[in-house]
Amino acid sequence: MEYEAVIGLETHVQLKTKSKMWCGCANSYGSDPNTNVCPVCLGMPGVLPVANDEALKLTVLTGYLLNCEIPGRAKFDRKNYFYPDVPKNYQITQYDQPSTKNGYVEFEFEGRLQRVRITRAHLEEDVSKNSHFDRHSGVDCNRAGVPLLEIVSEPDITSPDMAYAYLNALKDILTYGGVSDCDMEKGMVRCDVNVSVRPKGTTALGAKIEIKNMNTFSGARKALEYEIPRQIDVLNKGGKLFQTTMRWDDLSGMTEEMRSKEDAHDYRYFPDPDLMPFEPTEAWLLDVQKRVVELPLARKQRFIEQYQLPAGDAEVFKNDVALGNYFEPIAKLSKNPKGVANWVINNLRAKLTEAHEKAVAEQSAMGMDPEDMTLPSVDDLKFSPDALAELVDLVDSGKISSKIAQEVFAEMFETGATPGSIVEKKGLSQVSDTGALEKFCDEVIAANPKIVEDYRGGKVAAINSLKGQVMKLSKGKANPGLVGEILEKKLKA
Repeated sequence: MEYEAVIGLETHVQLKTKSKMWCGCANSYGSDPNTNVCPVCLGMPGVLPVANDEALKLTVLTGYLLNCEIPGRAKFDRKNYFYPDVPKNYQITQYDQPSTKNGYVEFEFEGRLQRVRITRAHLEEDVSKNSHFDRHSGVDCNRAGVPLLEIVSEPDITSPDMAYAYLNALKDILTYGGVSDCDMEKGMVRCDVNVSVRPKGTTALGAKIEIKNMNTFSGARKALEYEIPRQIDVLNKGGKLFQTTMRWDDLSGMTEEMRSKEDAHDYRYFPDPDLMPFEPTEAWLLDVQKRVVELPLARKQRFIEQYQLPAGDAEVFKNDVALGNYFEPIAKLSKNPKGVANWVINNLRAKLTEAHEKAVAEQSAMGMDPEDMTLPSVDDLKFSPDALAELVDLVDSGKISSKIAQEVFAEMFETGATPGSIVEKKGLSQVSDTGALEKFCDEVIAANPKIVEDYRGGKVAAINSLKGQVMKLSKGKANPGLVGEILEKKLKA
């Protein structure tokens, strides 16, 4: 029997706030253990939580970015369970009345536009971090109480690769919107994978297996690549699957059973008596709506349509927000946006990478911590954006060749001088005088009888060697288009 996978994801994202969800402790990664704590996030008796308004706004902003409904009333609940990483012995979360619900994410996958429905994106608090050593374990409560958004998808995902594409699309949306930095190395994004299999052509869901706490997207994909065949193998051998919670062992490349899967009633949810329901006002919602940004996929599609860019160029600008933001104003100034894109992607990005690596090496030699380093970006460029548009126009108008333009750009990057002033100062204007070019061509033809013979014998590509020698003779100043025309005319005479 043929089976198909049914996959849903629960993605947990730390929100980009300065303080924690219920108290004024810093939401900061990398501090010494148990230093960003207070009686509230340590769950001491008698303390009261106060909701972080910025976290509420980022939650609703996420709802808008994910095409969700924003209910007029949301409430907070206590999810009760005993575990060392939960100081209060319960987690404050949203259960039956979340801040957002019924949305969707659109993304490109296998050449088509895919849509995964979002059940809800609800606000809760993160838990502490457990560390296990040889003879003891430790609990760091710095993370306890950090605002955490749980984004729950419908089971619309059908393969490990599609799950990976969805997670990356979701990450792009959240970083674009300023909701989270989504730094996986700092534990800012984690996901739980829910997967079942069913006979192809049927609609009933199979037993749901949950794989907990995946801290990399590639790990989630690998876990699914193992778990789906495992479930199919069990069924093909006449076995039965049960609702179970598993863990992924990256070293062995296998899932392992942790416990039978809990149901909602196991957590004894009830409304948190210390927190009033949240009912956003129209003015409050309007303030959040002003923070909605253009989504990554929409930007890519617009760049293709508005600036006639190839999909690959638009993808670069979608993935590198700063580079895309730099490109667009220049593209509006130029008659040739595609030419501008070529210079930004192929030349400017290479120069910035080179300057970045140099700065890292210099500051590392000084013993600086990577997080304290000052690294170059498009904001630090010495030349103005309209200088790049001017450079493209100089090439397009035939005033300088592409080869000379490389030299001009290098000096622009180093000194900040305008392209026009560099061309004038160094006498780099392209030679388009027919008489002068004919002399160069005659000299090259006379010096290369074998190549001339090859061309006349049918090896058309041989003319490229002659063109190159004319360009070299003219020190790169010859108009390549005219050179080609003159050579062809002379060789055919």
